[in-house]
Amino acid sequence: MTHTELSPLDLARFNMIEQQIRPWNVLDTRVLELLSEVKREDFVPASNKSLAFGDFELPLGHGAAMLSPKVEARLLQDLKLNGTESVLEIGTGSGYMAALLARLSHHVTTLEIQPALAAQASQNLAHAVVANVDVKVADGSNAEAIAGEFDVIVLSGSVANIPTNLLAKLKMGGRLAAIVGDEPVMRMTLITRTGQGTQGLQTVEPWDTLAPRLAGFPENDKFAF
Repeated sequence: MTHTELSPLDLARFNMIEQQIRPWNVLDTRVLELLSEVKREDFVPASNKSLAFGDFELPLGHGAAMLSPKVEARLLQDLKLNGTESVLEIGTGSGYMAALLARLSHHVTTLEIQPALAAQASQNLAHAVVANVDVKVADGSNAEAIAGEFDVIVLSGSVANIPTNLLAKLKMGGRLAAIVGDEPVMRMTLITRTGQGTQGLQTVEPWDTLAPRLAGFPENDKFAF
């Protein structure tokens, strides 16, 4: 199919991938194919469908917003999911990131503090026939209310500091991805558990970005490496 034969939405999706995402060093073919297959426009408010592929955070109401497409894509690439992982996402929003994570992992539990957003995300995921995601209404900053441990924890929004209580929920070899800091510069922070305690954590900060704050997380939950 040539570009001239693409629908306007498919052309916008193609341009999003080629003009926003590839130039941001997202070259993993699995991620790029996934972005073509999972319909981002089905996870945005109906009134904003024409904005689904814009290079910005898309408001969802209730103080929440979708991350920009290039940030979602880079997070997926950096996590290097292999299809076997149990994933915890904090900040469900529209359910789009959960849908992407679900395609590359075994199971996703996603927590949303706003009941209305959680209900909409559940509908979006059902419409997209994504079966391996559980949407729960919960405050993701309250790790004590989160059952079990996970291979991957993803924060779909920014926090002022690393949420230390979530690190205890990482399995050995597990990794936590979070966008950390304050404007004008935040850093994507990837922490991998390689051993017990705080000494068994490896941290890299591969790129800078900006992202809206996740609700519920304190501004002073600091962690010293």
